[in-house]
Amino acid sequence: MTPLIFLVLLVAAAGVLGYRTWSRRRGRETLLETPLSDDQRAIVAEQVPLTRKLPQQLHSKLEGKINAFLDQVDFVGCNGLEVTEEMRLSIAAQACLLVVNSDTWYRHLTTILLYPGAFKSRQAEHNGYVVTEREIVRTGESWSRGPVVLSWAHSQQGALDDRDGHNVVFHEFAHQIDDLSGHTDGVPILDPEQRFADWARAFGPAYEAHVRQVQMGHRTVLDAYGAEGPEEFFAVAVEAFFEKPVELEREDPAIYAQLAALFRLEPVTWEGGR
Repeated sequence: MTPLIFLVLLVAAAGVLGYRTWSRRRGRETLLETPLSDDQRAIVAEQVPLTRKLPQQLHSKLEGKINAFLDQVDFVGCNGLEVTEEMRLSIAAQACLLVVNSDTWYRHLTTILLYPGAFKSRQAEHNGYVVTEREIVRTGESWSRGPVVLSWAHSQQGALDDRDGHNVVFHEFAHQIDDLSGHTDGVPILDPEQRFADWARAFGPAYEAHVRQVQMGHRTVLDAYGAEGPEEFFAVAVEAFFEKPVELEREDPAIYAQLAALFRLEPVTWEGGR
């Protein structure tokens, strides 16, 4: 092959790649500007009542992100579950609520595994050179760079009751957001307006206090599971931020403020808030 022919082929290949990249980007921009159909909008409103409290100016953003999410992510039914549009829309709407007003996106996620109910998962525990595997029952799992694994029964119930502070979809997608930094450690990529020092001052002492409260058997606005580690503390804080914002702001205003900055949202002002 002559150098000239090679150069022509190289330029052509670069052009094709560039066009595909532009086409995908343009396709996503179109999806982000596309509203849901009336039937889809009704399903989301029924299955995820929290979306009805969202400020009106964010509704079109949410619908566009739902469309982009559904275009990107494949839903796979497990244990005989047949995935319906209702299921896809419910989970997509919950996941997109977390990113509705920020630039954060689940860029690595391509698959959601959906079980009818709680499912069994194997967990490896390391003690020096000894590795022990045990089987545990879960309602959700988030893997680094995906997939997300969910129980439909718990995902649906978590969405329908938007005041109890428990939402498995919020929890697992908080882990996905956390993992975008390269580590699931309770410190996500912060908003440009945030400072790590402020985040650490809010979350560090709050996590330690939460662990002490759980050890003493005291109840707090955050689920006790948050004492399992900083990454779980972040995930349960996200659940409370969206479902019990008034209580969270009252009990730990610094945590609420950091999450409000991260998500660029103020759920305390939504319908039913202050």
